[in-house]
Formats: sequence, structure tokens, C-alpha cells
Amino acid sequence: MSATGPRPLRADAQRNRDRLLAAAVHAFSQVGPDVTLDAIAKDAGVGIGTLYRHFPTREALVEAAYRNELSRLCDAATALLQTMPPDEAMRAWMDRFVDYMTTKRGMADALRAVIASGGNPYGQSRDQLTGAITTLLGAGATAGTVRSDVGPGDVLALLGGVSLAVAEPAQREQGRRLLDLLMDGLRYRAPAAR
Repeated sequence: MSATGPRPLRADAQRNRDRLLAAAVHAFSQVGPDVTLDAIAKDAGVGIGTLYRHFPTREALVEAAYRNELSRLCDAATALLQTMPPDEAMRAWMDRFVDYMTTKRGMADALRAVIASGGNPYGQSRDQLTGAITTLLGAGATAGTVRSDVGPGDVLALLGGVSLAVAEPAQREQGRRLLDLLMDGLRYRAPAAR
């Protein structure tokens, strides 16, 4: 590590790391916490040595996979705002949030093992999520399409509730309807003329 931080990975090393993280998320959320690291490496198309070079322990891999999913979700707020009007970006981000929560629930046992070993994968989650929501709300308020009197903590709580209500894949259509209702409540409406 240099005085300015860790050295950036070579392009091939970054691709391997990204494939390992994607394979880990899939494995821990679909198979469970007892999936072998060999299986994850094989699914990622790399050797076990490559996995251990990037993630020296199972817990390090689980925590990195979770944090990567969180970063992808939070980074999507800015990316969506570059291609959509703010209210549409907010609604699209809500779908991604529900997907993230589904993945997080699938990884729950693996994440509990990280916590039991002394890790704290959730340490900055709330701050990152409220930051992303703040960005979306701010853009919507500036554009006049989203109410300016709603705080990011309220939106996060509502999204968490929707995510819990639609925990099963069969409930996904209900989830879309609930998110549409939530978004409808967030849209700015000019006061009626008297």
C-alpha cells in the first residue's frame, strides 16, 4: 500500500475480482453459507489461489460481496439520473433496492457468520443508502417532480417495508404495485388554485 492508498488492480485482476464477487453473491444467496470456496472460484472461472489472493478468508469474501452489492445499488442513483428524469430514476432505483434486499436476505446466514467473527458488514450501509436517496430526492425536488418535504430516512423505511412485504418471488408483482403507490406519494403536485 502506498501513502496515497492501495494500488489499483490490473484490468485482468479487476475482472477476476468482479467475477468472484458476482459468483459469491450468487452462491451465498442461492446455495447458502456452506458453499465451498472452490465452487465459487470455479463458478467465477478462476483458480482457488486467485480467490485467496483477493479474499484471504471466507468472511472477507462475504463482506466484500455484500459491500459490492451495496455500492452498486448506491452508485446506480447517479447513473440513473444521467439517463432518466429524476422521478423515473427514483422509481427505477426503488426496483433495484428491492432486488438488493432480496439478495441481502439470501446472504443473511453468511453475513451472520461474518458478524460472529467480529466483522461489521453493515457499518456504513445506512449512510450510503440515505446518501443515494438524498441524491434522488434532491434531483427530483430541483426538477419539481418530487416532493421536497420528505426525508431520506422516511423513504428508506418505506422501501424496507415494501421489501419485507414481497419477500417471495411470487409477490414481485405486488411489490411493483406497492412501489408505484410509494412513488405516487412522492410526486410533487402543485397546490390547487383557490
